[in-house]
Amino acid sequence: MDSCLFLTNTDTTIGLLSKDKERLDRAKKRLPNKSYIQALPSLASIKKRVPKKFRREVRVAKKSTFILSKEYSFRVIKDKRHNLLINRLSWAYTTSANQSGKDFDYTFAYSRADIIIYPLSKPKTPSAIYKLGKIKQKRLR
Repeated sequence: MDSCLFLTNTDTTIGLLSKDKERLDRAKKRLPNKSYIQALPSLASIKKRVPKKFRREVRVAKKSTFILSKEYSFRVIKDKRHNLLINRLSWAYTTSANQSGKDFDYTFAYSRADIIIYPLSKPKTPSAIYKLGKIKQKRLR
């Protein structure tokens, strides 16, 4: 189950989820040096320390991704339906279900997934991305 590719509605868009980075790289035809966002079921699952100045913001944020370092970014999932899957996996790497650098295509997404979780709706807007430093934050998207 850890190496399965799930195609599902995430809290923001239609995405691919897996615990296996290399599998996601091959599915998306993506360069292996790019990092992935970790989808987490709760604040307690965050593996790195969030700077004290931004803890409240991270706690109340919805549909937001936070980058703490070059190799660690996360999004705490608050959408009930999507959180059912994340809770069962305990965490997962998540990415949009399109080929790297291209627009979303249902045919491409269906052909890459091992497990498809229905219903799939139209892709929505992606999450906001914030890079957190010790003193300041920067909005990247």
